[in-house]
Amino acid sequence: MDLLLQILGGGCYLLNKIFFALAEGKREAVKRRLKLVGWVVYILGVPAWVIILVGKHNWIAAAVEAGGVPAMVFGLFNVYHRVKKPRRSFDMLTAIFTYCALILGVAYSVYDNGGIGGLSQLLEIGVVVGFLMGSYLLAKNNLNGWLFFMLMNASMGTLMLHQGKPLLAVQQLVSLGFVLYGFRIATREKSASKRLDTRAA
Repeated sequence: MDLLLQILGGGCYLLNKIFFALAEGKREAVKRRLKLVGWVVYILGVPAWVIILVGKHNWIAAAVEAGGVPAMVFGLFNVYHRVKKPRRSFDMLTAIFTYCALILGVAYSVYDNGGIGGLSQLLEIGVVVGFLMGSYLLAKNNLNGWLFFMLMNASMGTLMLHQGKPLLAVQQLVSLGFVLYGFRIATREKSASKRLDTRAA
């Protein structure tokens, strides 16, 4: 069962990074389709990741994974409806839900571990910061989201290796490669767009 969960959760998250990376630099219609599929597969992988993390008492990371679902749905909604400027009400509801889940996760982790300071908890904090900021910024089409996803992948990969889940550690390493690729393409595309705007002016 544990292996199946690793394959399902790791596979969905890896596919998400692949689709997002491939979307950069493509025509708008193709980019939109790839991002839609990327958001959907990410959401499908959440239950498996939450089960794995709870099983290892990674309460902070589990809470942010579960609490991040509205952010995923928000991103999916924006791409599906071709929203350029996200609705403030959705943005606020997503933030409230995510941060409430995070507060509960941190509180229970402190209770369960008698404080914060263990290696696993510190790595979880890296996952949380990377996940929240990466999801939020990419949902708003801000390229800095890729940088936070790098932090998330590095932290989660180290955490999974530390807790005896080498398959998920490798998945995070491969995902990091696609995140780097996506960031490079997105940055190049943005630079080219700025040069065109400068010439037009």
